[in-house]
Amino acid sequence: MPAIQLTPAQRKDKRADAHHLDPVVLIGGDGLTPAVRKEIDAALNAHGLIKVRVFSDERETREEILATLADSLNAAPIQHIGKLLVLWRPIPPKEKAEREDRMPGPKVVKVLKFSRSGNHRPQIKKVKVLGNQRLAAGGELKRAKKRVTSIKKRVVD
Repeated sequence: MPAIQLTPAQRKDKRADAHHLDPVVLIGGDGLTPAVRKEIDAALNAHGLIKVRVFSDERETREEILATLADSLNAAPIQHIGKLLVLWRPIPPKEKAEREDRMPGPKVVKVLKFSRSGNHRPQIKKVKVLGNQRLAAGGELKRAKKRVTSIKKRVVD
């Protein structure tokens, strides 16, 4: 997979965004192992913009690691400064599963109660109406459905 190509202005914005970040993945003496590649892929999926620290003294090795990571993980190489590598890849959208058995959540309803004499201001009261409740006349909360009782109790009644 080829690396993502960015314009210089986009790369500059990403460098500015990465300035305050700390390195997420550290590459040690073993170099670029499959486990390290997997961790960098997971970090890119989670954060999008990451810093990687390479504990190698040779600049050519670090440049090679940056190019390899950008190509294999389909990421954009943002910056290589010292022993830090900055990579960016757009975060994939998360799939949100809808449940069929989901019921509506609680609602906050304003109830207006007028004074009996008519000389005072009406009182405004906020009431939380749950899924199995309804608002009756007078601002009372009542159950929307009858409570299901067992067959034995129905026979007795």
